[in-house]
Amino acid sequence: MALDGIVINSLEYELNNKLIDGKIDKVYQPEKDEILLNIRKDKINYKLLLSANSSNPRIYLTNDYDKKNPTSPPMFCMLLRKHIQSGIIKKIEQSNFDRILNIHIESLDELKQRSTKIITIEIMGKHSNIILYHKDNNKIIDSIKRIPFSISGIRQIIPGHVYQNPPNQKLSPLEISDFKDFFNIIKSNNFKLEKALLSFSGISPIIAREICFRSNINPNELVFELKEFEIERVYNSFFRLFSQIKNKIYYPCIVIDKKIDKLIDFSSIKLTLFNDLSYIENQSISFILDEYYYKKDLRQRIEQKSSHLKKLITKKLERAYNKLKKQNEELKRANKADIYKVKGELITANIYLINKGMEFIEVNNYYDDNNLIKINLDVNLTPSSNAQKYFKRYNKLKNAIKELNKQIKLTKTDVNYLENTLYSINNSESLIELEEIFYELQNEKYIKLNENKKKTKVKQEESKPKKFISSDKIEIYVGKNNKQNDYLSLKFADKMDYWLHTKDIPGSHVIIKYDKDDLPEDTLYEASLLAAYYSKARQSSNVPVDYTRVKNLKKPNKSKPGMVVYETNKTIYVTPNEEDIVKIKNNILEIDLDE
Repeated sequence: MALDGIVINSLEYELNNKLIDGKIDKVYQPEKDEILLNIRKDKINYKLLLSANSSNPRIYLTNDYDKKNPTSPPMFCMLLRKHIQSGIIKKIEQSNFDRILNIHIESLDELKQRSTKIITIEIMGKHSNIILYHKDNNKIIDSIKRIPFSISGIRQIIPGHVYQNPPNQKLSPLEISDFKDFFNIIKSNNFKLEKALLSFSGISPIIAREICFRSNINPNELVFELKEFEIERVYNSFFRLFSQIKNKIYYPCIVIDKKIDKLIDFSSIKLTLFNDLSYIENQSISFILDEYYYKKDLRQRIEQKSSHLKKLITKKLERAYNKLKKQNEELKRANKADIYKVKGELITANIYLINKGMEFIEVNNYYDDNNLIKINLDVNLTPSSNAQKYFKRYNKLKNAIKELNKQIKLTKTDVNYLENTLYSINNSESLIELEEIFYELQNEKYIKLNENKKKTKVKQEESKPKKFISSDKIEIYVGKNNKQNDYLSLKFADKMDYWLHTKDIPGSHVIIKYDKDDLPEDTLYEASLLAAYYSKARQSSNVPVDYTRVKNLKKPNKSKPGMVVYETNKTIYVTPNEEDIVKIKNNILEIDLDE
């Protein structure tokens, strides 16, 4: 994360342009470490988010804030309402090019006299804080996190104490005016070049690497090994970068690796070291931060929700595997039932040789080349009863074989369903998709229905399958969970469309919207790649993918969601490599299938 001095500097510029002389209408505290200010200026409403969260401290204007406020506002929220609600924002300033932003607010005090308070947000990881204090004497009114002497003997943040900036021995890069000053600071370090650049305030590791990249110098080079002309190259890149910052020239952006669908970083400058990746760009740094943290927060919530579901499914899968193992062992034993029938018949055939009280008898087994066989007998039973005992055991095992085959089939269905559901969870890209899987598991009785939710039926927003356009301009649809798979295969697709699925491997249903017989080979190959990629065999090679017409699909009565049977299919083998998949994914569209 690169919420550094450069980002704060661009935020200072943006917030001053938008919020100066704006009125604070409302103050909320939806989280214990977050404040939301509703600000109105020139008939426009702004939402300013200030967060002292240890993992993601931040400040920016937001549009996508949907957290609910507590029924009773916390004490710090009440205090802010008392001191700054209805106040006017007069100035927003950054401290020493550091990750500190001060918001000056003019409001009426208890005596109806105008006074200025300052809200300072310090973005410093686990030490982040939001502090309210008087401007005239710097006396702290309160903070969202109180820091008494017992926590820090260096700097206390408690009501009544004088506010002081955090200790900072670093020099602002905006104060460096010539190469000599830069050279002396860099050379005073015995570090790698990247770490030496962190000697200046407001420079994050990503900015240090960007400066090295622009200078064509390895960031891991030791400073004392660098020649003067090499340090001068670093200074030239450094100087050009901060000249842009001084002139308020920013390039807010997010770097994304589309291959793995991952947010890499963000900044207020162009990160040229990631030129081989993709960018989201916007003139507003708040837009960039809002987008980044919204996606990051959404990803975290998806991971938390999916982690819970995966644990639940994995536990049930382990039980199903153990159950299947025991059933197969029982079936193996039951398949030896014929030996009991043989023993019963041999006892009957040799009954004249058996006397009550005998423990065993050895006779010729005419079912096995007349080899001798030893048959144990119950001394308390008659010869006839001993024979009946073996026949009863034979019949019992025969019935058990029928029942075991039936139970094994059901257990295998459970295993296939749970494996497919586990794949769907891993493949989910939104909370809606995870909710659909959750409710499906409830309907299938894998999760107990919450009693509180039985009475209220809220119509859930439905997730949508992915749509791709093949190189032949033919539509391809991919389901990402059982609900989408059933919809695509049983409702959306026409009978003459093509249906694809990995052979005997959990995965997505894929539909090619093409009803003619001359299906282009490239489209079939691309659809097969998607079927293999959106399956459990994503990392495998030579993945078998079955394809057939939709008319050949059948859904058995009472079958699990996402399950279909088919015949008259053909099979194609493909290897889903990232390069080919990225080319196809570039054609992805978010769609409404009802259109």
